Amino acid sequence: MKIVIIDYGAGNIKSIQFALQRLGYKAVLSHDINEIESADKVIFPGVGEAGSAMIKLKNTGLDQLIPKLKQPVLGICLGMQLLCKHSEEGNTTGLNIFDVTVEKFPKGEKVPQIGWNQIENLKGELFKGIKKQENMYLVHSYYAPINEFTIATTNYGFDYCTALQKDNFYGVQFHPEKSSAAGEQILSNFLSLNS
Repeated sequence: MKIVIIDYGAGNIKSIQFALQRLGYKAVLSHDINEIESADKVIFPGVGEAGSAMIKLKNTGLDQLIPKLKQPVLGICLGMQLLCKHSEEGNTTGLNIFDVTVEKFPKGEKVPQIGWNQIENLKGELFKGIKKQENMYLVHSYYAPINEFTIATTNYGFDYCTALQKDNFYGVQFHPEKSSAAGEQILSNFLSLNS
């Protein structure tokens, strides 16, 4: 199986690569369009600010490629947010795979949310073998509201969407590669999805 981690200068790609190695998989880091198109599974990470990340995607043509991918795609953290229509961070237009606007946590909540928090209301194959209220590691100041594509939620003063899915596209706000055995199980579940 060919796994490609999209390398566009806005991701914690090494930690994802190491997590996959622990599961017995080798992943290619690439921003090459042909390499990504030929992958069986694509992981779209992201750390940093939405506006500058979108500029990097546009500079490499990846903003055009990613929405057209037909194989399973997993967006992680900022990667998940960029799969959405819009982000309040930098007033950024996203890839519009999910018709969702990413919002800033309201005043009164400590931001960024950093650390372990529970995921609940789990749906679908991505969470096979994951127990209800499993803890995942999160670092973020912006969130996706609960929407028609939500497959997991987290509470941080209120319930919000921590995972979503539409067709072959999946997104998780948390970092599975930093979330111990349960996070690795989610990565393994993603790699086991049928194309």
